Amino acid sequence: MAPAKSTSRQAAKNPAVKRAINTDSDSSPSTADASPAGSPRPSASSTSLSSLASEAEIKPTNYGKLVDTYGNEFKVPDFTIKDIRDAIPKHCYERSYVRSMSYVFRDMFLLATTFYIWHNYVTPAVIPSKAVRAALWGVYAFAQGLFGTGLWVLAHECGHGAFSPSQRFNNIVGWVLHSSLLVPYFSWQMSHSKHHKATGNMERDMVFVPRTREQQATRIGRLAHELAELTEETPIYTLIHLLGQQLIGWPNYLMTNITGHNYHERQREGRGKGKKNGFGGGVNHFDPRTPLYENKDAWLVVMSDIGIAIAGSVLFYLGQRFGWANMAVWYFLPYLWVNHWLVAITFLQHTDPSLPHYTADQWNFVRGAAATIDREFGFIGRHLLHGIIETHVLHHYVSTIPFYNADEATEAIKPVMGEHYRSDTAEGPIGFIKAIWKSARWCQWVEPSEGAVDGGKGILFFRNRNGLGTRPMKMAAQ
Repeated sequence: MAPAKSTSRQAAKNPAVKRAINTDSDSSPSTADASPAGSPRPSASSTSLSSLASEAEIKPTNYGKLVDTYGNEFKVPDFTIKDIRDAIPKHCYERSYVRSMSYVFRDMFLLATTFYIWHNYVTPAVIPSKAVRAALWGVYAFAQGLFGTGLWVLAHECGHGAFSPSQRFNNIVGWVLHSSLLVPYFSWQMSHSKHHKATGNMERDMVFVPRTREQQATRIGRLAHELAELTEETPIYTLIHLLGQQLIGWPNYLMTNITGHNYHERQREGRGKGKKNGFGGGVNHFDPRTPLYENKDAWLVVMSDIGIAIAGSVLFYLGQRFGWANMAVWYFLPYLWVNHWLVAITFLQHTDPSLPHYTADQWNFVRGAAATIDREFGFIGRHLLHGIIETHVLHHYVSTIPFYNADEATEAIKPVMGEHYRSDTAEGPIGFIKAIWKSARWCQWVEPSEGAVDGGKGILFFRNRNGLGTRPMKMAAQ
């Protein structure tokens, strides 16, 4: 754990730095440049920072004994966003056109060079063995998937305004990069911005919102009080679930909002009436009428769709020109690897036995941002994936800090966060892979701690039916 928090830091005085600080993760066209403050119960699809709860708005309360899934007692974060921002050296906020673009060119060079080598030398004329060629093309798909994920991360930086000082430049670069990876740039930028403004909020978060105990019981055809008494879920069931999540989780999310909140009726312009997550529910990242956005942002959804249409047309031409079997190996297998890494990274950033989630009345920005965890993926994570795995906690507090300054900024906020900073770096990359299985087995639904009282009943922790960690509460039959 990090040492005790320090709350006396001098604020940055440079005006440019102040703008970067205040912008935070809110560079999308739907967001205002302001600090998190305002009503704790806004529209579920609201994007205004003035709609967020500040730490001062939750009155002191008796929480009772809160226990995470590991059995550790949980204390509610007591620092402020100002403490976090003031602790970060002002040069960490500086963004460079040249440095950021150099990483784009580097990743594109890696993609092009790998393709050139395999296309020209992994051939029957050079390598007669089909088995060896198949294995090498498997290595190609894996490597290209990593390089493609690196470009995806850089486009993600563009969406947050962390790529360069110009948001117009960021949007051009991000739109091109994300579209080439079949990602609707502006659409995802806006929903992802809302995720940052509501992380850990059971009613407003936009990704990997866990099921409640009642929802989990309904899903498996049981009553809520029966969950504590059920036998262990079979490992093969867990494996099948994970394979589906890792294979189609990303496109499924874009098309159905499957892991986002499902409170669309609260959309303040009425766009969510009668709409719900799932296929045919009218909630996705491609329809300008979706309740994920506001009326004024419909044109941005169209721009995102145009980017996908252009990329799809290019892929169709290449498939017709060079054959779909070739395109499957050249592009679509690496694309599946990109999907896998995106889902694995996001899942493990927000799903861990130590992490809480909050009901709307107990959530605020500081608490939500602390409900994230850093992990370690070695050389691949820090260099090919641009540190997105290793510095995610800092990213949720100040998303405009470029990834190449995130390590220093992370070290700066650790003393402020103290015991509330979470990381799981054991075993490095192997530990990261193991954590996918562990989180799937340990983190099945969320519920209050058995010893929670008053406001503590709105602070939820993962529980499971597998006999792992803290047991679910025993409930009387209804």
